[in-house]
Amino acid sequence: MSAEMKRLYWGYFGHLNPTFKKAVKCISGSYTKSSIFQSLTALLMVGSFLCFLVVMGCSYFFMLPSNEEVVDSDYRNRDSVSNSNSSSSRSSDFLNKGCNVFDGKWVIDETYPLYNASQCPFMERGFDCLGNGRNDQGYLKWRWKPQNCEIPRFDVRAVLEFLRGKRVVFVGDSLSRTQWESMVCMLMNGVEDKRSVYEINGNEITKQIRHLGVMFGPFNFTVEFYRSVFLVQPGLVPRHSPKRVKAALKLDQLDDISGEWIDSDVLVFNSGHWWTPTKLFDMGWYFQIGGKMKLGMSINNAFKVALATWQSWVENSVNPNRTRVFFRTFESTHWISGTRQNCKVTIKPTHDVKVRQTSSISDAIINVVKNVPINVRLLHVTKMGAFRSDAHVGPWSDNPTVPDCSHWCLPGVPDMWNELLFSFLLSE
Repeated sequence: MSAEMKRLYWGYFGHLNPTFKKAVKCISGSYTKSSIFQSLTALLMVGSFLCFLVVMGCSYFFMLPSNEEVVDSDYRNRDSVSNSNSSSSRSSDFLNKGCNVFDGKWVIDETYPLYNASQCPFMERGFDCLGNGRNDQGYLKWRWKPQNCEIPRFDVRAVLEFLRGKRVVFVGDSLSRTQWESMVCMLMNGVEDKRSVYEINGNEITKQIRHLGVMFGPFNFTVEFYRSVFLVQPGLVPRHSPKRVKAALKLDQLDDISGEWIDSDVLVFNSGHWWTPTKLFDMGWYFQIGGKMKLGMSINNAFKVALATWQSWVENSVNPNRTRVFFRTFESTHWISGTRQNCKVTIKPTHDVKVRQTSSISDAIINVVKNVPINVRLLHVTKMGAFRSDAHVGPWSDNPTVPDCSHWCLPGVPDMWNELLFSFLLSE
């Protein structure tokens, strides 16, 4: 019982004490002419006193917060806790629950976005939809909510401390570069001196450059991107090949820059958007294994062979005691037609995701990750992206004449990929 409750209780009891004594004396003493009246008065006083005790007791239980309310209050204010220990604890809880964090829905959260694109010098202009004229901002306010658990709130200070002295490497296509840019911008919010964050070679962010690396000086770590759209090695056309063959994709050899990926602490892969007929066969790209062209091989089978080559490389080249490996699944697109000419960006997320929440590319990635003997974490984001028809670049790119329903606006969906990535890292 609180001090205030005790004061009220004893104050009231003290006030009634003389009256109570008189009532008892009246009941036990000799009757006078008004004895009946006095007895009734005494009974009323005793009844009033008992009612008071009942009211005070009920008030005590109602006013004292229950354990459930305390926990709920702590959950609502969890983002106010900003030390690394508490963040690590919350991440461990998130992982230990055994929840499928990739099965959920998008919910409105007014605390988003996590950064301002115009204040991030490493943001590629083509992904800055607001800067390119998009007027509605509702797409910035959505957070991914798993069905049976919560993703810990992004704690930039905890992540910066965790990454101190480490090397983070992204490998893949332009969707990997988008996630790389997202991570750099998210982390820059926690650095006071923005000038201490710089590209290690002084390069500008472009679509074609093969390697980009950003150093976070105060914490001595880098976040890097390597452009390898197929993961395996492109090659010259073998002699005596048909005229339609312009280039060969060596499915049994990993990209020749793969040696630069090994010495890393966090290694994140993606691939898929270039494994299409328009990017391969229409451009004269065909598959090669053991020096022989495989002109009749399908794209799906070729992708599986390439993934097997990737698996062998991971098993033989990556030190699992140092490097945490992730592979992100195929990201949903929202083209209206297969020709990629019609792109309609919606105002809100869609609910019609039956077609887009699965992918043969994603299925192949899932199967190979399951068979890797070392620990490789799957980032199964296909379903997450299937809802977000509102979050694509659309006409708000650096080239508005070319619509884009493949890439995502930043801030946006890739930020959530990184929140999941950080949660897994801090929990392990």
